[in-house]
Amino acid sequence: MNLNKYIDHTLLKPTATPADIKELCKEAREHDFYAVCVNGSYVELAVSMLKDSNVKVAAVIGFPLGAMSQSVKVAEAKDCVAKGAGEIDMVINLGMLKAGHLKAVEDEIKAIKQAIGDEVVLKVIIETCYLTNEEKINACKAALNAQADFVKTSTGFGAGGATPEDVKIMKNTVGNRMQIKASGGIKDKETALEYINLGATRLGTSSGIQLVSENNETT
Repeated sequence: MNLNKYIDHTLLKPTATPADIKELCKEAREHDFYAVCVNGSYVELAVSMLKDSNVKVAAVIGFPLGAMSQSVKVAEAKDCVAKGAGEIDMVINLGMLKAGHLKAVEDEIKAIKQAIGDEVVLKVIIETCYLTNEEKINACKAALNAQADFVKTSTGFGAGGATPEDVKIMKNTVGNRMQIKASGGIKDKETALEYINLGATRLGTSSGIQLVSENNETT
């Protein structure tokens, strides 16, 4: 298994400097990770560092709370794509989901997907640590109905990250109609492989180098 090709090499902490982002991109090139995941202000830098490589650039929007207005999220997504991002990881409006306003949640996802176009991958972060199982299912259905490409567990900034139980719920809900990204707290190879075996096709982690360093050809 080429574990490196499952990894979105991630640096989203508020104190990340341009030098940190350059190092992230160098590491992603060296290990041939699938993508880097950065905040919007660093999209142009990451794109310039990764030109002539296979590594994609993913940008987060509405991050990490998801409580911005829809129009702001749409504008943010458009800006990141205009600057070269090939993937967008958006945070849903958790308060609207928990209030049962599922159409509003779905409409927001749909508006962002329409704004960025079919060629750009949209991952929908549902922040599972704050949701009941029913809300997790409803969030997955909203993302599915809005024709997003992925549903994603976590920002990594909430009260908890990915869990096997959450990935199982997500997989049972979306089947093969969407892909799943597990993120938050993935710090070793054993955990990474567990999520992949449960159906995750992408892993968001800041520990990518450690994961692939544990990897070997017989795995």
